[in-house]
Amino acid sequence: MSPTPTGRLFGGDLVLTRSFRAPIDDVWASLTEPDRTARWFGPWEGDAGPGRTIKVQMIQEEGKPWFDMTVDACEPPARLAVSAGEEDGRWHLEMVLTETAGVTELRFTQHLTSTDGIGEVGPGWEFYLDALVASRDGTPMPSFDDYYPSMKEHFEAQR
Repeated sequence: MSPTPTGRLFGGDLVLTRSFRAPIDDVWASLTEPDRTARWFGPWEGDAGPGRTIKVQMIQEEGKPWFDMTVDACEPPARLAVSAGEEDGRWHLEMVLTETAGVTELRFTQHLTSTDGIGEVGPGWEFYLDALVASRDGTPMPSFDDYYPSMKEHFEAQR
């Protein structure tokens, strides 16, 4: 059974949320510490900080490629903004954490320059965020085949 898509388009933003029964500092560590990001997205190397570029490996992708990612903003433990790619197709990502009564919510936003390809991009972020959940819960990693193409229509219908 395929997971239910949660992502929504709000104007030029693709927004997905996940909730964790964990303190905000612990969820922040899952988003920023290389040994913890390696569990769900991939490790990173470099001297991280606003305006600096780090190297990130996407371990879930074919060939496990490395790429440059710029840290645009880092406000521990509440907000991380990063960007990657070429100027004309640069991806701008923002992760905002809030904690209420021991539950931390992650609001993941990709600030889009176009909705072209949203049928592939949306399922990809659903997959990665569920991989984050699995890495924290100690449950098996999801399979991208459960997300795409089954979620493609959900995202394309929002254009």
